[in-house]
Amino acid sequence: MLVASCRSGSTLAERVFETYEAMTSEGDRESDGLYMGDIDFQFSDGETCVRLEADVNGHDVFLFQALYDPVSERSVDQNYLAFLMAARAFREWGANRVTGVLPYLAYARQDKPTAFEREPTTAKLMADLSIEAGIDRLVVWDPHTGRVHGFYGGVPVDELSPLALFSEHFRGFEGRGEVIAVAPDAGASKSIMHFARALDVSSAVASKYRPRLERAEVSEIMGDFRGKEIAIVLDDMINTGGTVEATITRLVDEEGIKEVYLGVSHNLCTQTALDRLSTLHAGYSLREVLVTDSVPQTKAFRALPFVTVEPLSEPIARAIHRIHHNRPVDGRLTSVDASASRPPAEED
Repeated sequence: MLVASCRSGSTLAERVFETYEAMTSEGDRESDGLYMGDIDFQFSDGETCVRLEADVNGHDVFLFQALYDPVSERSVDQNYLAFLMAARAFREWGANRVTGVLPYLAYARQDKPTAFEREPTTAKLMADLSIEAGIDRLVVWDPHTGRVHGFYGGVPVDELSPLALFSEHFRGFEGRGEVIAVAPDAGASKSIMHFARALDVSSAVASKYRPRLERAEVSEIMGDFRGKEIAIVLDDMINTGGTVEATITRLVDEEGIKEVYLGVSHNLCTQTALDRLSTLHAGYSLREVLVTDSVPQTKAFRALPFVTVEPLSEPIARAIHRIHHNRPVDGRLTSVDASASRPPAEED
C-alpha cells in the first residue's frame, strides 16, 4: 500500500499516513504502508511535471491532493492538473489501483448550469478527466452535491460525512431545550435534521436567495424559536461568508438568539470570510467556528481564538484501511471502532 501526495496535499497526507501506521501496527510488527510525497514540480516555463521516486508496480496507491490551497500560490487549476498527471504516472508505471483522495472536491459546485446562463457542467468534465487519467476510486469529504456518484459513473465514490464529527464536537448541547440547529439553506436541511436528531434538539431551515453572484440574503428562517437562546449553524463551505453572515445576523436580530456556534466542512480561508467571521464574533455572539483541514488552513485563520480546526486524519486513514482490505467504508463514523482493527495476516 502506498500513500502518495502532490505538493498541496502533502501536509494532510503525512498526517493520514502516520495515523494509518498507528492504526495498523501490532506490537513490533511493521505495517504494509509506504509514503511518497511532493511528486510534482514545475519547470522554469511553468509546465507541471510529475516524477515517481521509486517503483510502484503492483502497489495500491492512495493519491492525495488539496485542490484548493490558500497556503501556497498554486491555483485550483494547477493543483488539479498535477493530480491528473500524478494519476496517469501511477497508471503508466504499473500501479495496481489508484484511489484519488480529494477532501475538498473543487468544481463540485458547478454541477449544473445556472438558470438562464449558458454554462457547462464542469463537475462532470472534471470527473471525466480524472477517470481518463486513471483513477479507480475517489474519496471525498462532504462534497457539495450528491451528483458526484453519477458524474463518476462506474468509479466508486466514498463520500465521508461530517455528521458524526459535528455531533461529537457539539455533544455538550445534547437534549438542551434552549438549543436549535439551523441549516443556512435548503441544501443543508437533510443534514441538519440528522444532526438535530442525533443531539435531540430542535431544527430550523433558512430560506436563502442570491440577488447577484456570491451575494446571499435570507428572507426567512422556518422553525419554532420559542425559548431558544443557542443556535448551532452547520454548512458545507465558507467562501466569502455571505451565507453565514446573513443567517447569523437574522438569528440574533429577529429570532433573539444569544449564542451562535458554527460548524463548516470546508473553509476556503478568504480574507472576506475572515473579516465577516471576526465581525460576527465581536458583534453577533458567534462563540465558536469549527472547521476541518480538508483545505489547508492559513495562519491567519488558525490564529483566531474562536476558530477550532478539526483534523481529518483519522476518518480518512480508516477509510483507506477499509478500502485497501476490501471492506465497506462507512462515511458516517469518525472514531476507530473494533471492526476497523487490522485484519489477520492471512487476509493481508
